[in-house]
Amino acid sequence: MSYQTEAPRVLREFLVYHDTIKGQSERTVDSYFMDLRTFTRYLYISRDLVPRDTPLEDIDIRGADLDFYGKVTLAEVYDYLAYLSRDRELNAASRARMITSIRGFYKYLTIKTKQLAENPVQDLDTPKLQKSLPHYLTLEESQRLLSAVDGANKERDYCILCLFLNCGLRISEMVGLNLTDIRSDSLLIHGKGNKERVVYLNDACVRALNDWLAIRKDIATADKNAVFLSSRRKRVSVDAIQVMVRKTLLKAGLDAGSISPHKLRHTAATLMLQNGVDVRTLQEILGHESLNTTQIYTHIANAELKKAAAANPLAGFAPAKGGKD
Repeated sequence: MSYQTEAPRVLREFLVYHDTIKGQSERTVDSYFMDLRTFTRYLYISRDLVPRDTPLEDIDIRGADLDFYGKVTLAEVYDYLAYLSRDRELNAASRARMITSIRGFYKYLTIKTKQLAENPVQDLDTPKLQKSLPHYLTLEESQRLLSAVDGANKERDYCILCLFLNCGLRISEMVGLNLTDIRSDSLLIHGKGNKERVVYLNDACVRALNDWLAIRKDIATADKNAVFLSSRRKRVSVDAIQVMVRKTLLKAGLDAGSISPHKLRHTAATLMLQNGVDVRTLQEILGHESLNTTQIYTHIANAELKKAAAANPLAGFAPAKGGKD
């Protein structure tokens, strides 16, 4: 996505700051751009700067300047959030992400660069998010998924699923894996925010990776460093992995609607925690910046302990009350 040509100068400078100074990933910077582009386009419509029936995607925002953004009011932002909920049908989590982008933009304008004297979104509330435990596969379901792998790309697909379930990689990290990242018993992972970490491989992952690399070495490709290749001999895409995971879930008789590649990451974390890995070690394996993010898996473990207690056949037993002599 080219924010260099589509974004107005003030927004482009904010994105360059996150790209070069903050060192955030291209995907993160693109997300900021898409969020703030949608917000700006909405303001063009709500302020009658374009006809009301103009499709959002047709609105050119390059004319927006500091004065345009400086006139934003808190009421406008709440109207925008109502529009996202009502007309775009975005859930609370998606709206909260939009708020994060808007807040970050105005923090940059007021605190970092002092281009604006007042922050119009300083008192902006975030939609209340309903906390829920991540979905994941049980050990038996994970084994069923791995056993269901078949087809022309069997070794590649098995290796990808094996790394998801054993190492807890993000899908972006899987796509970005390079041959130069492979060590004898570990992988160098390039995570969120361009942060690197080392993930060690167990015997199952080493076998799966070696089986795939034995095939990979004979495939001619323009991207000579990509670990995982598509059927077109290019680096595999996020979409291709998502499709593969869904097909394999269906083949295994599992719920493809609630389990995604990210849920396989949850599965790896949950299985490790249930089998004795402490939460701080798990934080390092998953590449979480904050321990609080990892703590969610301790709640899963506690829920499993409660289910185990309830499953005991003595759970419903109550001694008969004694009568009078």
